[in-house]
Amino acid sequence: MCGILGFAGNQKVVYDLVSGLTALQHRGQDAAGITTFENNFHTKKGLGLVNNVFESKHLKRLKGNMGLGHVRYTTQGSNELVNAQPFSVTYPFGISMVHNGNIINFNQLRKSLYEDYHILPQTSNDLELILYTFATELANSKDLKKLKVADIFNAVISLQEKVKGAYSSIALIANHGLLAFSDPNGIRPLLLGQKTTEKGITYGFSSESTCFDYLGYELLCDLEPGQAVFIDTEGKMHVKDCRTSDRKFCIFEYIYFAREDSVLHKKLVASERVKMGKMLARKVKTSGLQPDIVIDVPSSAYFFASAMAEELQVPYRRGLVKNNHVGRSFIAPTQEQREKMVRHKLNPIRDVVAGKKVAVVDDSIVRGTTSQRIVQIIRDAGATEVYFISAAPPIKHPCVYGIDMAISTELIAASKDLEEIRKFMNADAVIYQSLEDMIQLYNGHYCMACFSGKYPIEGSKAYLNTVEQERLLAKKEAEIF
Repeated sequence: MCGILGFAGNQKVVYDLVSGLTALQHRGQDAAGITTFENNFHTKKGLGLVNNVFESKHLKRLKGNMGLGHVRYTTQGSNELVNAQPFSVTYPFGISMVHNGNIINFNQLRKSLYEDYHILPQTSNDLELILYTFATELANSKDLKKLKVADIFNAVISLQEKVKGAYSSIALIANHGLLAFSDPNGIRPLLLGQKTTEKGITYGFSSESTCFDYLGYELLCDLEPGQAVFIDTEGKMHVKDCRTSDRKFCIFEYIYFAREDSVLHKKLVASERVKMGKMLARKVKTSGLQPDIVIDVPSSAYFFASAMAEELQVPYRRGLVKNNHVGRSFIAPTQEQREKMVRHKLNPIRDVVAGKKVAVVDDSIVRGTTSQRIVQIIRDAGATEVYFISAAPPIKHPCVYGIDMAISTELIAASKDLEEIRKFMNADAVIYQSLEDMIQLYNGHYCMACFSGKYPIEGSKAYLNTVEQERLLAKKEAEIF
């Protein structure tokens, strides 16, 4: 999961890019990058947070009225500067691109690019394969000297046929315009906005609407599955429904990744979490548990917990304090780093939890080790009983579309039943959201493969098996050396 941005207008866009990436920082902490265009591409990339990568000298150098931005959360490829986005090529035009997601036919694409076009990708980032595929398809246009919008859309259609997986992408085509497109299932978010200034309209694409709020853009719409939008150098917008399928938007955007103040597919994330919290309250009532207080694991679980407490008519309290200078533990690259971040990130308010039966609500339980640590923190603060409540159903299947949920053997719900999970976490009770309730609430238009095992894209399970074998082999090799 990453955050992507693109702007096209009549004034320098780098300031909106940097500010916008800061608003999307929660989507990726590993690297950040920007490319703008004025006669040539101007690029700055670096490892780490946005504020650490960009300095005032870079803002002066990043000239142009069109540009792209990216914050990276590593799923495919290693966390090295060479894998930081944007990526660029020089043929058949200068093309720079960013993406959010994960493709599942990585090896096949890599092989075909080499065999058919003698292209040898230099990184382990799947964006490089998307970019080269788009460039080669664009090169097949009838007249490159008079490239038409239809040629660009045809290249997207051909790309969507060849590239399998989840991807929202933005491409800057030198001297032609800014292009945005999504995969045929629309799994990853991408929104279109606009801002009117004295110099005219600036169009923007972003992973979340909260970015537009900060920058004063009006949210126009979400890109639909398989849709492409092109802003030409005259500022004219062109829209094309390319290869489309049933929408399978990632449900984890509402559960964890997106900020509470974002609107995705006309749904405010905060409101969706309130709905889920009320459903959780029914589960707690059915279980017969009677907590004295409800607390949340800050900060993604606030609306789940407060809504649940309201339905149960039990006091909601802030029982855990978050150190805001520590990043999101879920998207840390290793388990050791995740556990270390939890120890440094959360501190209990002892007077709130001591002597009480505490229901603690978190967005999800993945490996279980982080949840186990949270339970212990609350127990050490004097709670008499700890009930751990997951706003997400049991995660039994890894995500192959851009969320690093480990291999299936590391997912606690894949190998343990509810009582075994409770014992592992040392909780007095563990309650999960109901998958049936989630399916009913979201009406089949959302990807819930991590809960159900029903992957919307053909070939996903075969890809998953390959990834798991590679990771197990890498783990064994690491143990040997």
